[in-house]
Amino acid sequence: MTSARSMTLARYAEELESTGKTYFTRESAMAMLGTSHGAFLDAAARLAKRGRIVMPRRGFYVITPTRFLKWGAPPPNWYVDAMMKEAGRPYYVALLKAAELHGAAHQAVMEFQIVTDRQWKPIRAGRSKIVFYYRKDLDAIQMGIGDRKTDTGSMRVSSPALTALDLIRYPTASGGLDRAASVLNELATEIDPAQLRELLPAFERSVVQRLGYVLQTVGHEASASVLSDYLSSQNIPWIELDPSETSRPEWAGEPERDQRWHVVVRRSIEIDEQ
Repeated sequence: MTSARSMTLARYAEELESTGKTYFTRESAMAMLGTSHGAFLDAAARLAKRGRIVMPRRGFYVITPTRFLKWGAPPPNWYVDAMMKEAGRPYYVALLKAAELHGAAHQAVMEFQIVTDRQWKPIRAGRSKIVFYYRKDLDAIQMGIGDRKTDTGSMRVSSPALTALDLIRYPTASGGLDRAASVLNELATEIDPAQLRELLPAFERSVVQRLGYVLQTVGHEASASVLSDYLSSQNIPWIELDPSETSRPEWAGEPERDQRWHVVVRRSIEIDEQ
């Protein structure tokens, strides 16, 4: 690498990119360049204006290769693992993005969805939007998280079983019950029933009830039976299948009551078969 005396931030980024590294931190760059904080920020601002770097989190910079300049940044899977490790936070790629990675790409996924143990605001990096969802006890679901190779290394991704549970636990993130059911219709064949059973104690009983009903509805009885067996020894209260529908006047009539799952069903789930 070029000596620090003649190194510029632009040159530093180029040499990192030539070795396959697509990110750097403020501290590492300042140490390499032997520059002050103010001088570094000025140089970083110039590079950012040219589109050569982007800062998804304070002090963490991503190098934008030439082929991604029109996108404003490389895709998040190039740097999300490094970004989260630099922040010192556990995480996993989740929900619709994880379902897409497992082959259930029912519709184009517009957000790169991550679950972590802190409340974080969404991040814009070029055209990509990274959205974070909160879960306090990530240790309780480690068996459902694994490494997946990316173009620049690897990242942590939820298994099909964990993804299925999360799609019901975070209804806003999944786009509502109909979209979650449509994705689950494609994802269910990938679910490992044994792992699903192992994950259930880490989820609210209402999530298990709703997921069971959805899996039954889309015809995946193998996984539905795992949930039914788990609930069989419990005192199961009645819950709304979709709480957002309780105030809708068009569904104010007498609802269906599913005895197996103890869910109140105000309308049929609509599955998009595309």
